[in-house]
Amino acid sequence: MPQPPDPHAFAQEWIAAWNAHDLPRILSHYAEDLEFESPFISRVLGEGAAQIPNHLVGKTAVAGYWSQALTHYPDLRFELRQVLAGAHSLCLLYQSVQNLTAAEFFWFDERGLVCRAAAHYAPG
Repeated sequence: MPQPPDPHAFAQEWIAAWNAHDLPRILSHYAEDLEFESPFISRVLGEGAAQIPNHLVGKTAVAGYWSQALTHYPDLRFELRQVLAGAHSLCLLYQSVQNLTAAEFFWFDERGLVCRAAAHYAPG
């Protein structure tokens, strides 16, 4: 089973990439066959933009979504709250856009790249 990278190093770099709004740097953490889930997908891309609501497959599809999200939220800034390490995954707790509390789960492939991610937000 693939092991995640150093949890704190990954978290610091991931947050820094997002806060820099550097899409190539953000994408460098992810595998080509990435599966990504977030309730924000339909907000940003519109209903029906993904085959499965709020679920995207492939780095290209996710890159398109994140590009639009960065445009939609020009003041986007994440503040890391906690890093949680699992047996084969990581979870980052952070303050997200619109001051939402977020938890994002990451699963890694054998190269240490994120192959699956799921974002969760506190209802508000």
